[in-house]
Amino acid sequence: MDWGQSELPSPVVRDDEVTIAARRRRKKVAFPSPSNGSPVVSTVTPARSLLRTTPASLFRQAVTPRVPDVSSILGPGGRTPRYTHTPRNALSSLNLDDSDWTNSVYTSPVSGLENTSFFTEDITNLSSALLKEDDPGEAAAASLFPEFLASFLKHSSSAVFELLEDYQAVCQDKVVLRAGQNSKTAGVRWLLQQESNTWRLITSLYRDRVQLALEDDIMTDMIVPSESEKVVVEQLFQRDAVIRQSQLVVDWLECIAKDQIGDFSDNIEYYAKNVCWENTLHALKMRRKSGAAFTVPLVTELDPDAPLRQQRPLADLDREDDARLLKNLFTLIRAGMTEEAQRLCKRCGQAWRAATLEGWKLYHDSNMTSGSLELQPVEGNPQRGVWKACCWRMAEEEQLNRYERAIYASLSGNLKPVLAVCESWEDCVWAHFRVMVDSLVEKDLMSSGMAHQEVETLPREYLEAKYDTHTHRNSLWAQIICIFTDEFSDWLTSSKPLPSHLLRFMSHLLLFFRSLGLALKEEVCVDVLKAYVSFLIRDEQTDLVASYVGQLPAELATAQYAAFLETVTQAELRPRCLQLATEAGLDIATITKLVVETVRERDDAEFTHHNQTLETGTTKEDQRKIDVIDWLLFDPAHRAEALKQSNAIMRKFLALQKHNAAKAVFSKVPEDSMKEICCQWAGIGQTTLPAEDENAIREHLCIRAYLEAHEAFTDWFSHSSSAPQKPTPAPEAKFTERVANEMREKDFNELCVFVCQTSLSAWSCRLDALTEDVKERIYNVLLFVDGGWMVDNRQDSEQDSERSHQMGALRSLCLPRLSFLLLSVLQNSSRHQEALRLADIISSDQHRLYQVFSKEELRRFLQKLRESSLALLDRGLDPLGYELQP
Repeated sequence: MDWGQSELPSPVVRDDEVTIAARRRRKKVAFPSPSNGSPVVSTVTPARSLLRTTPASLFRQAVTPRVPDVSSILGPGGRTPRYTHTPRNALSSLNLDDSDWTNSVYTSPVSGLENTSFFTEDITNLSSALLKEDDPGEAAAASLFPEFLASFLKHSSSAVFELLEDYQAVCQDKVVLRAGQNSKTAGVRWLLQQESNTWRLITSLYRDRVQLALEDDIMTDMIVPSESEKVVVEQLFQRDAVIRQSQLVVDWLECIAKDQIGDFSDNIEYYAKNVCWENTLHALKMRRKSGAAFTVPLVTELDPDAPLRQQRPLADLDREDDARLLKNLFTLIRAGMTEEAQRLCKRCGQAWRAATLEGWKLYHDSNMTSGSLELQPVEGNPQRGVWKACCWRMAEEEQLNRYERAIYASLSGNLKPVLAVCESWEDCVWAHFRVMVDSLVEKDLMSSGMAHQEVETLPREYLEAKYDTHTHRNSLWAQIICIFTDEFSDWLTSSKPLPSHLLRFMSHLLLFFRSLGLALKEEVCVDVLKAYVSFLIRDEQTDLVASYVGQLPAELATAQYAAFLETVTQAELRPRCLQLATEAGLDIATITKLVVETVRERDDAEFTHHNQTLETGTTKEDQRKIDVIDWLLFDPAHRAEALKQSNAIMRKFLALQKHNAAKAVFSKVPEDSMKEICCQWAGIGQTTLPAEDENAIREHLCIRAYLEAHEAFTDWFSHSSSAPQKPTPAPEAKFTERVANEMREKDFNELCVFVCQTSLSAWSCRLDALTEDVKERIYNVLLFVDGGWMVDNRQDSEQDSERSHQMGALRSLCLPRLSFLLLSVLQNSSRHQEALRLADIISSDQHRLYQVFSKEELRRFLQKLRESSLALLDRGLDPLGYELQP
C-alpha cells in the first residue's frame, strides 16, 4: 500500500478543520477594571501582563510579611509577589546606526510561535493612519522629551517609585505604534518597549532593595528547622537577596515573553483535537483492517515512550503536529505559563505530557505542623528528586525533539539543551538565571537534609556549580548599574549617532541612580548629559535645556548653557531661557557674562590704525556682537556688567572706525544705567562705588563724548556739502544745449539775487551753528575732565592689562583723528586763527595731547597749520592771525 495515497486523512477533511479553526471566534478575556475592580471584557492583550495573585495566607510569616509562596517562585507559572510590572529589555547590543539600526535587533514578538496571525490584529486602524505620515513613530513619540522632564521635576528623591511608574507609563503610552519591521516607526516602537520594560525591571529590583533595607532592623538570620521543602526554600529566599533578585530577573524575562505572545493558546488549533497522534492511530487501524504492510515503518504501539523505545517514527502529520506543539509548549514555559502549557497538552490529547510538567512543585505537608484535626491537602511532589533526575536524562536524549529536550532541561536545571533553542539574548539570560536559581535551591535543600537521594544522580557539574552570592548583599543591583554605565560609555564613543530616545533614557537612568546616592562613574554621567543637552539644542527643545544643564557640575553647566544661549537668536525666546535657567539654579550672571565675552572675543583682531583702509560697514558678525549685549539687560542687577561689556565692544568698533556699530551698542544700554548702578550700591549701604564700576561709568561717558563729536562732524560735513551749486554745461555740448545752459545760468543768477538773502543766509547760519557745535564736542573729547579722555580716575581697581592696552591705543587712534577733523572744520570755515590756537592746546603740558601723536602725525599737523598761517598772511595779518604792527 502506498503511504502517500492510503494512510493520510482526506485533504477535504483537513480543509474543513482549517476552516473551522479559522472561523472560531477569539475567546474573550476578562480584565479587572482599574476603577472598581469589576471585570472588563476585552479581546486585546493588555499592555502590561496581569500576574496571578496568591492567597494572602501564603505570605504571612512570623518574622516578615513579605515572604512569597516559593513554590510559585520556582515554578515556571509563578511570580514573586513584589514583582508587579515586568519590562522587556535592560540592555541590548545595539547597532547604533540611525538609518537601519533596528534591523539587527528587532525580532518579531511571535517568532517562537506557530499559527499566531491574530497578533497583528491589534490597533490596525491606528497603524494605517500612522503609516501615511513620513515618520509617524518619531512624530508620535516627540512628546516624550517634555513628559520625561515633567516627571523628573515633579517627583522628588523621596518619590522614587512614583517617578519610575511615570517613566514607564509615558513610554507605554507610545508603544501603541505599529508599523512594518523595516520602518522607522517600528524602530521607535521597539526602542520604547525596551525602555518601558527596563524601567519596570529597575522598579522591581529597587523595591526589593528598599524593602530589604527596611526589614534589616527586624529580620534575623535564624533558620528554623523544617521538614517541608517549601518552608526551607522560603527561608532561603528570605535571607538571600541575590537569589531573590535573580528570580526577579527570571520573572521579568518571563513576563516580557508573556507580553509578546499574549493569550495565544486558545487561538491555536491543531489537527489533533482530543486524540493523541490520530494520524498514526488511523494508519494502524487501516493496517489492521487490510493486513498489508507499510512501505514506511511506523510505531506499532501508541504509549508515550513507543517512538523512542521502538526506534520507529510516527506518521508525518503527527510528527509535524508534535513538533509544532513542543515548540509552543516551550514558548509557554519560557513565558512562565506552565499551567497554560498543561491545558494545551490536555486539549491535544497528551494528558501524560501535562503530568510530566507538574513534578517541579516543592513538597509541603501542612498537616505536620498545623495541629488541626481537619486533614489538609498535601502540596507538591514528594518524589520531586526522581522526577528531576528523569527530566535531566530526557534533556540529554539526543533522539528527542530539541524543544522537548529544552522543556525538560529548563525544569531540571540543565543549561546546555536550553541554550540550544535560545533565539535572543533575553532567552539566554533567562536560561542562565533560571539554572542558577534552580541549582542554588537544590544546594540549600541538600544542606538542610531535605533533598532526595535521587538528586545525587544528577551530574557533578550541576551539584558542584559555584555561584558567588555572598560578596555583597546588593551585588546584582550593583552589577546592573556597572553594566549600564559601561555600555553607555561604549555607545558614546561609537562613531554612529545614538537614537534620540536612547539618549533620553540613558540620561534619566543615570539621574535616577544619582538621586539614590549611588556611586557612579562621574565622567560617564557628564558625557551622557552633555550628549543629551547637545541633542536638545540641535532639536530646538529650548524649554528643556536648562533643567538638564543644571545637573552638570557648576563650571561645566555655565559653559554649556552659555554655548546654548549663543544659538538663541529670537529675541522673544531670550527672557524665557533666562527664566528657565533661574528655575534650574544656574548662575545667570556668570552665564550671560560668558556669552557676551565669547561672542565679542570671537575673531578678535588687533586694533587698527586709522590711516589704513578699513571696511566700516556693519557685518553680520558685528550685528551679533551688537545683539549679544541684550543678555545683560534683562535683569537690572546686571547693569554694571552690561556697561563694562558694552564698553569693551565699542572700544573695538571705534578702533575699526565702525561708528554706526558703536552707536548701535551705545543705544542698547538704557539711559538710567548709571543711576541704577549707584542705587544698587546705595541699597546695600555703600556710598562709594567700587573702582571698577566708577571707571566703567567714566569710560561710558568718554565713548559718548566721542560718538557725539563724530556725529556732530558728520552733520557739519553733510551740511557743508549741500550748498547750492552753479550749473555747469556738459562737455562737448551742442549749440542748443549751450543755449539752454546759459538760460539756466541766467536763471540761477536771478535766483541768487532773490534768494541769497534767505536760503544762502539760512544755510550759512546753519553751517556756523554746526561748526560751533562740532568744535565744542571735539574739544569735550580733547579736553576731557579729570585726567583726559579714556583715562581712569581710580587706580585702585583690579588691573586689566587688555583693557588698559585698548584704552591707550584708542587715545593714540582717536585723539589725533579728532584733532585733524577739527582742524579741517576750522580751516574750511576760514577760522584760521582758531585753528592755530589748536596747536597751543595740543602742545600744552596740562593736557599733554602731543604724547598721543606719532612723529608723522605731528609733521602733517604742522603742515596743515602752515596753510592757515599762509591764509592769514594773505589777509594782511601776521602768521598767528594778529594785526601787523606798523
